[in-house]
Amino acid sequence: MNSENKHNLENKNKTIVVKFGTSMLTSGSKRLDPAHMIEVVRVLSGLKAKGHHIVVVSSGAVAAGREALGYPDLPRTIANKQMLASVGQTHLMNKWQQLFEIYGLHIGQILLTRADLEDRERFLNARDALGALIEQGIIPIINENDAVATAEIKVGDNDNLSARVAILSDADCLILLTDQKGLYTADPRSNPDARLISRVDKITPEIKALAGDSVSGLGTGGMATKLQAAEIATRSGIEVIIASGDDPKIIESIVEGDYIGTSFSPESSPLEARKAWILAGPKPKCSIIIDDGAVKALMKKGSSLLPKGIVDISGEFLRGDVVNIVSLDGKVIARGVSRYTSAEIKAVARHNSEEIESILGYEHGQVAVHRDDLVVLE
Repeated sequence: MNSENKHNLENKNKTIVVKFGTSMLTSGSKRLDPAHMIEVVRVLSGLKAKGHHIVVVSSGAVAAGREALGYPDLPRTIANKQMLASVGQTHLMNKWQQLFEIYGLHIGQILLTRADLEDRERFLNARDALGALIEQGIIPIINENDAVATAEIKVGDNDNLSARVAILSDADCLILLTDQKGLYTADPRSNPDARLISRVDKITPEIKALAGDSVSGLGTGGMATKLQAAEIATRSGIEVIIASGDDPKIIESIVEGDYIGTSFSPESSPLEARKAWILAGPKPKCSIIIDDGAVKALMKKGSSLLPKGIVDISGEFLRGDVVNIVSLDGKVIARGVSRYTSAEIKAVARHNSEEIESILGYEHGQVAVHRDDLVVLE
């Protein structure tokens, strides 16, 4: 394709979140389809070899549980679904592990609930765990923790979960694979005049009205939930593509920059979106006071805030809170998200980054405020 038909995913070293629904992993049957899954793994391993970071959001635990137990006839209770998910998650992960091992790759499991994503400290812990897996070249396999989730703490579907995972992982792109080629002007199953919409620059009420329901009966998500996920992700600066999962090679083509399925334009870059969130919130009541050297490093060099440059703190704050960063003469020069609590900052102030672990007994990184989580105000 020429450059006019390419999008910005063709560059190297992107973080790509790919969501596979139950119907994609079973090929529409009642059991996991190893032949289809190995093709998926082959494509993802190829992208990994090219320098991309891959994160997988995988449905299929309940279907795998039914298969493992011989398709028992059970009442449709929450407890039975949780039981099937508990049994099936082990089988599902074993299958992913076996297939990725063929290509010499390790996987790591993360199970999430809505509570993990709404509580700021748990969100940061999940983000750190996910980041550590990616940094070590391990492919995260993420699913909702259906074995313990209730209606009050469920995300509800893996489309919306995948959007939040994309935010957690600072992804460049979220690929939602489905049983349709993308979003159409009408339901293509009943309207022969339906046309595929190749690009959506803004998700309007008219666009939302085009969404239909899933017909597989195997999963919980339809086009409506995919549009919800697309709206969440694009607002955070992440490009979203909805495409057919019938041929896993489509994933490779999308990452190489080809327009396939329906592409949703990001509203801004992830960095701009995060910094906009920092500025949009209420003015912080707590502060980190820094020396002149740290002021210069932040304002002139675009550096992160290191413990060495911190003189004192004002007020009490938690890890993940937005704080003012103040010079010795009392001027607010920046605002940012603290990686440590006020007590922890006070303990490591004036110390080198390498000393954090010996002082606290642990660390959340070697910076107090990372430059990506910091907005200089002057």
